[in-house]
Amino acid sequence: QVQLVESGGGLVQAGGSLRLSCAASGLTFSTYAMGWFRQPPGKEREFVTFISRSTGSTDYADSVKGRFTISRDNAKNTVYLQMNSLKPEDTAVYYCATRGRSYTYKDIRGYDYWGQGTQVTVSS
Repeated sequence: QVQLVESGGGLVQAGGSLRLSCAASGLTFSTYAMGWFRQPPGKEREFVTFISRSTGSTDYADSVKGRFTISRDNAKNTVYLQMNSLKPEDTAVYYCATRGRSYTYKDIRGYDYWGQGTQVTVSS
């Protein structure tokens, strides 16, 4: 079955960096566009970034543009999220997901398989 496993979360001071990884199995990874979402405490899950399956086209939420970078390694079935200049408002559980449905890439309904999430906490 399809499995997505996130790792790399933790506690970091404001201004610091973290690199999240999402390892996929049970699917042909290179045929899936991938996204990262996050869910801050007490809030709904929100779009962070997206990467296409082949061309590597990307897009970001305005709140993370210029600070976060998504990338993928199809040979390793892994998608990454490099997070720099972290802020306390970036505190959330971060999820990776496969985009398997016909909604815009910012729409959570377009994603079918999800990881279990990894906690990122940014202290001020």
